[in-house]
Amino acid sequence: MLERAADLMESRYVSIEVGRSLAQQLRHDAAADRWQALSDPGEFAAALTEHLREGSDDGHLAVSYSAAALPAVEITAGDAYSEQEAERYYGRRVNHGFEKFELLPDNIGYLSLRVFAPPAMAGDVAAAAMTLLAQADAMIIDLRRNGGGHSDMVALLAAYLFDRSEPLSSTYYRPEDRLTTSNTPAWVPGRRYGATKPVYVLISPKTFSAAEHFAYDLQALGRAVVVGEPSGGGAHPFEYRRLHPHFVLCLAESRSVNPITNGNWQGVGVVPDIAVPADRALDAALELIRAQAPYTGTG
Repeated sequence: MLERAADLMESRYVSIEVGRSLAQQLRHDAAADRWQALSDPGEFAAALTEHLREGSDDGHLAVSYSAAALPAVEITAGDAYSEQEAERYYGRRVNHGFEKFELLPDNIGYLSLRVFAPPAMAGDVAAAAMTLLAQADAMIIDLRRNGGGHSDMVALLAAYLFDRSEPLSSTYYRPEDRLTTSNTPAWVPGRRYGATKPVYVLISPKTFSAAEHFAYDLQALGRAVVVGEPSGGGAHPFEYRRLHPHFVLCLAESRSVNPITNGNWQGVGVVPDIAVPADRALDAALELIRAQAPYTGTG
């Protein structure tokens, strides 16, 4: 199994140098029987995950154990969840990630988003939330407890904050040496908030992956002021690779590339424009909005 993991790291991990280094370490570990003392499969997976992350500074890298046998065919990250798992992570009981959306005093829109659900599950909820928030004079989008999700929802929600299609981060796929570009959709259901009214995005160290994608791209486009603490630093989308009938590797095979900065947030996180403790970010954003001379809330 370790040899299979080493082969995958060497041939598919997004950073050639890091992948080669981790592959060498895995082969050395296998020869030295480093993991032999770990008889519990869950503990083994957790220890191997920690080892890979230490060597890569990549929070997307992970090894998972499944008591049930895994399918022999490869599955993509988007298809990895069972219907029950997708419902638990993205479904109606969590309101598809839309924890709260409301108009606060002074006509300030507030959206607390816990996950970026796939538009096929949550597009109608997104349209309802953004149509309400379109009436606001300023908007706060709270991603402080958002660990990621689907990039298609990133693009959809971002589209409501513009008047036309705008470029988002591209994705570079290392195995195919291929770059795929991305833009916000030109049409959205419901009402747009538009491109001129202020937007504040709240982040914390728990903000990760797709949530960082959203914050970083809006910041790069000059569309949002980011408030809080630096985010988790995960800009390497992953795929699932089967190592064994009961073990799977979450392998980062691609990286985000922003067309404006030519970079991303991997390892460093999204750096806030206004640095405050995460638990103070909402109050700070409200103070900033109310202090703006051109801003006139309706009370």
